[in-house]
Amino acid sequence: MKKKFLAVLMAATMVSSLVACGQTAATTETTETTEATQETQATEPAAETAAETTEAGDKMMIAMVTDYGDITDQSFNQSTYEACKAFAEANNAEFTYYKPEGDSTAERVAMIDKAVSDGYNVIVMPGYAFAEAIVETADMYPDVKFVALDVSEYDLEGDGSDFNSETYPNVFSAVYQEELPGYMAGYAAVKMGYTQLGFLGGMAVPAVIRYGYGFVQGADAAAKELGADVSINYAYGNQFYGDSDITAAMDTWYQGGTQVVFACGGGIFTSAGEAAGKVGGKVIGVDVDQSKTIDGMFEAGMTVTSAMKGLQATVNTLLAAIRDGQWDSYAGKILNLGLVSGDDTSLNYVGLPEDTTIWTESFTVDDYKKLVADMVSGAVTVSNDTTAAEPTAENVKINFQGNIK
Repeated sequence: MKKKFLAVLMAATMVSSLVACGQTAATTETTETTEATQETQATEPAAETAAETTEAGDKMMIAMVTDYGDITDQSFNQSTYEACKAFAEANNAEFTYYKPEGDSTAERVAMIDKAVSDGYNVIVMPGYAFAEAIVETADMYPDVKFVALDVSEYDLEGDGSDFNSETYPNVFSAVYQEELPGYMAGYAAVKMGYTQLGFLGGMAVPAVIRYGYGFVQGADAAAKELGADVSINYAYGNQFYGDSDITAAMDTWYQGGTQVVFACGGGIFTSAGEAAGKVGGKVIGVDVDQSKTIDGMFEAGMTVTSAMKGLQATVNTLLAAIRDGQWDSYAGKILNLGLVSGDDTSLNYVGLPEDTTIWTESFTVDDYKKLVADMVSGAVTVSNDTTAAEPTAENVKINFQGNIK
């Protein structure tokens, strides 16, 4: 089912070399050799399986390489690992994962080399940090299929790539329309009654900016509907982790009246969560459902919602395509994934978590589903234009603070 809807999405959003910017309807936005940690999955054959059909009868052998974190990070690595493992178990495919010893391209390349030498012919790589490793290894292993998550053309070009189906016929990457879940989170927060918001980005890279500008647009739309007086503190930490300096800035926000902060950038949520816990403040998570992580580290009920990317859905779709001999539909392409259904939110590649969002009488799960339907139909449009140096709004006061450090 996922593959069917992704095929529909491809017709509208497929990009092989460029993701363009602009204002469109919500469905068409563009723009060491160390010892590996391994866990192999092999199950009894299902009634029907195509695990052996990757290429000319080769058995499908899936390896995931973590960026530099663990498969228990409650984020990109864990979501990717769980999706690969589940697919392997259901399809009688062999699966293992490799964890680099450090956060460097050389160590990621070493793990890719190790996976290939061990016989794995499908490599799944979560996160932008793999861009340089892809550039270094893809042409070395033309018979290996590389599935990258959230590695954009911006990332690849920064590492000297000229990405297209001819130069990288064995690579696929999925990127996401971050402005859409950002918009949902901002709209939901204001509809829930929060009027003093914050956006704490990691580094001001395109994906983070799209999240932030979408967040502002959503809050702005809700403020207009309600006639509410809404303000947003807006800053970047200039890094993807929290520290004492960023926590001090968040202390200033929360103690100055900020009610909820959208913490958008890896582990930077720790600074928002630490500061929020001192005053009973709230946090919005990013990329995956972070409620368990944030609430577990700080206090129950701190996470209002999370602006999510559909990592597991993407992994399932691509591995199924490889299994079914449909790789050519994806080879050498970057797909910009977003909303594909206004009727069934589970089919979408971005969204809010329906089970853990703290819905209110003023913004229910049904209200959320209506918002999604309006975004899919084009009744609500969201810009992904990040050319402006600062976010702008008509109905919200923005206190733009640039980089905290």
